[in-house]
Amino acid sequence: METLIPTINRLQEVFLTVGAEIVQLPQIVVVGSQSSGKSSVLESLVGRDFLPRGSGIVTRRPLVLQLVNVAPPQERLKTENGVKAEEWGTFLHCKNQIFADFQEIRQEIEAETERSSGDNKVPVGDQPEDIEAQVQEMILSFISNPNSLILAVSPANSDLATSDALKLAREVDPDGRRTLLVISKLDLMDAGTDALEVLLGRVIPVRLGIIGVVNRSQHDINTQKSLEDSMRDEQAFLQRHYPSLVSRAGSRYLAKTLSRLLMHHIRDCLPDLKTRVTVLSSQYQARLNSYGQPVEDHSATLLQIVTKFASDYCNTIEGTARHIQTSELCGGARICYIFHETFGRTLQSIDPLGGLTDLDILTAIRNATGPRPALFVPEVSFELLVKRQIKRLEEPSMRCVELVHEELQRIIQHCSSFSTQELLRFPKLHDSIVEVVTGLLRKRLPITNEMVHNLVAIELAYINTKHPDFTDAAQVSASVNSQQAEALDGGKRWKNEKVAEEKAPATGFGSPSKGQAINLLDTAVPVSRKLSAREQRDCEVIQRLIKCYFLIVRKSIQDSVPKTVMHFLVNYVKEHLQSELVGQLYKQPLLQELLIESQDTAQQRTEVAQMLEALKKANNIISEIRETHLW
Repeated sequence: METLIPTINRLQEVFLTVGAEIVQLPQIVVVGSQSSGKSSVLESLVGRDFLPRGSGIVTRRPLVLQLVNVAPPQERLKTENGVKAEEWGTFLHCKNQIFADFQEIRQEIEAETERSSGDNKVPVGDQPEDIEAQVQEMILSFISNPNSLILAVSPANSDLATSDALKLAREVDPDGRRTLLVISKLDLMDAGTDALEVLLGRVIPVRLGIIGVVNRSQHDINTQKSLEDSMRDEQAFLQRHYPSLVSRAGSRYLAKTLSRLLMHHIRDCLPDLKTRVTVLSSQYQARLNSYGQPVEDHSATLLQIVTKFASDYCNTIEGTARHIQTSELCGGARICYIFHETFGRTLQSIDPLGGLTDLDILTAIRNATGPRPALFVPEVSFELLVKRQIKRLEEPSMRCVELVHEELQRIIQHCSSFSTQELLRFPKLHDSIVEVVTGLLRKRLPITNEMVHNLVAIELAYINTKHPDFTDAAQVSASVNSQQAEALDGGKRWKNEKVAEEKAPATGFGSPSKGQAINLLDTAVPVSRKLSAREQRDCEVIQRLIKCYFLIVRKSIQDSVPKTVMHFLVNYVKEHLQSELVGQLYKQPLLQELLIESQDTAQQRTEVAQMLEALKKANNIISEIRETHLW
């Protein structure tokens, strides 16, 4: 058990050297309001007068103290840097300096306090307005450590119910498992009063106990009264005023109690502490490995990084990458979604007859027949109108290429984020890889656009009315033949009617008289009108042909555009990415420049290495404790 406190001291020193607070070590935290006697209690525990003293706020920053029990008297002499002493002190901010004079220790504490906190002793002047909140937050950062013991100091001449120390302790230790209360300045209570009820726990019970002490007065400090004399006077005071508690009060009893509580507390915390150190060692080892070693072979390092990036890029497209996102689609999965959901649904939503009115169709029929009235539906009008509808497939097809290109760009950032840390170590190499891949995509984009444009142009170049899936063409041919027969019969009737009209007397409309002129173009063409039965039939025939043939072309485009994009863009980039990167970047003049580490990476590697070394030392220190010490 006796080795537990020195073990924690060694661990404290190890972690403080790297400025780390990741491991919460067992410790005693002394808290109390201003002038409550904290410094006097600490000096009585140490047995030496070494803390700054005076009126007002003197101790204005946290002080971390370690008490080390040295060897027996004959071996107690410290020899270092020419200094020989039985008792000495050292500071982490000046490790190589030995302070054998406790007066010098006090001066160094005062100097370090002024360096870190300034020379103001009260919360005025240049102190921030929220100084009280900052102090409270600082105190809580120490006492919220579940491995710490809280030594709450409250003066006997103040109301314990309003004690700031107890209030803060209860915030982080509501069960009181870690709190010991010290009632200081017992000798300063008003005449005729005492703190017996408080010390017996009848006013406010404290689980670990309540211990009363008598502090040195300012007069004792000014007259340089020794701590030994002060402790004798303290015992005499307790014997006179608290004889029933003399064996459970005073600075000596407080030191023994704290030592016992701390050792048992360390024993309880040590298993979890060892587990914490082991886990952190593994984590920091992994972090150190991720930063890699300083570059020695620039050529091999560059090839390794380029190969890894190209592999990650292709694996992201194929869906075999190690880091698979769960929040959104990316890579090949998103490209598949673009092909079959975005592009496919857009094509399906296009109405084959969208934008075509009956009047448009009739106008196309008339324009296709020229000056001669149409006896049946001309094929030219069908081709003219169906090409107009097929042209509408080009815009979503080009948009599909654009979306896939954007996703290929996004994969670059995805691979940069989840790829090897080696790439993140070298900002210039990272930027160069992004530039090369972006350039390759930019070069392939117009080629892919042209090929997709050609797909639609091919469909527009030749309207294949003999397409095996164009089943409505045969039905329309039969309909046209029947229309031609009806037209012949109608011609015969028209001739007979013409002969009858010639034999009848001329009545009705006659030829215009001389001097009169009629402009037949003055009559406006109606925008919409009721169609005749034949016009309605012609429109329906054209609409049926357009819809049937448009669906054939749409199906072809929906199938061929993804294939074209995959061949000319996606697969091409996959196959040529690594060779493009090597060709653009693997050049001797560029190797040194591209593989310059960022300052952040080098600094982080150093810090992580130092922390890992501290954790290894801590693990070795804990491992030195025999199993019997834990029980």
